[in-house]
Amino acid sequence: MTTLAPLKRFRTIGLDDLVARAEMLTRIDRKYLLTQAEAGEFLGRLDPSTEALSVDGSLAAGYETVYFDTSDWTSFHMSAHQRRVRMKVRTRTYVDSGLTFLEVKSGSGVTVKERIPYEGGRDRLTIDARAYLADVAARLGLGRGLAYELFPVIRTTYDRSTLLPPDGAGRVTVDTDLSWRLPDGAALDLPELVIVETKSLSATSATDRLLWRAGHRPVAISKFATGLAALNPDLPRNRWARILRGPFAARNLELSAAA
Repeated sequence: MTTLAPLKRFRTIGLDDLVARAEMLTRIDRKYLLTQAEAGEFLGRLDPSTEALSVDGSLAAGYETVYFDTSDWTSFHMSAHQRRVRMKVRTRTYVDSGLTFLEVKSGSGVTVKERIPYEGGRDRLTIDARAYLADVAARLGLGRGLAYELFPVIRTTYDRSTLLPPDGAGRVTVDTDLSWRLPDGAALDLPELVIVETKSLSATSATDRLLWRAGHRPVAISKFATGLAALNPDLPRNRWARILRGPFAARNLELSAAA
């Protein structure tokens, strides 16, 4: 994709080195919604000492993520109403390698991510997986029973490029070719938009300030919850109303449903 052409000017870094220097399982996240042209301009302004993750010679990796929730949308409501305690469960597959992890994201303000290698399937939870999730839910004060009510509710796919700024204070991800699918076949595709996310240990990073100077501001967007709100009219939309009226508006999307 031409959006990512500026990445070729950066020195590359391997996955092991990236994880060793900036694993970022506990961090402050900020997301920015850009057009392809804006993303290209942003990447062109980054410090030339920035490093780009390269896996098998590629600067972009395919991701497939399946999110799980309960029949009364417990995880969705935690996000929609900004509950102090949150728990988001997903399987994440790195498409190029086929590796899948079971991940739990929790916390408010500061994101804490826990994950384990997973071979139970991308869209199902094994008995052992549910036992693991029950322990996490109990630790968060949500009750062990939550883990046994989860089922797959939405699938997202996208390509991700990962950058390591020279200040060593965090990392930056750039997601393109964004797509969402519900189990019933309803779909949302946003090929014209890019999500840039900064992940840092401090309140702000040099990358955040670069984006701010270009006129971009953080947006409340969740691939899980915003995607569900866009595709399911029965769910509350207030927290993402501006995005759903703007970049996610029906006139800008390709929405379809299974026949």
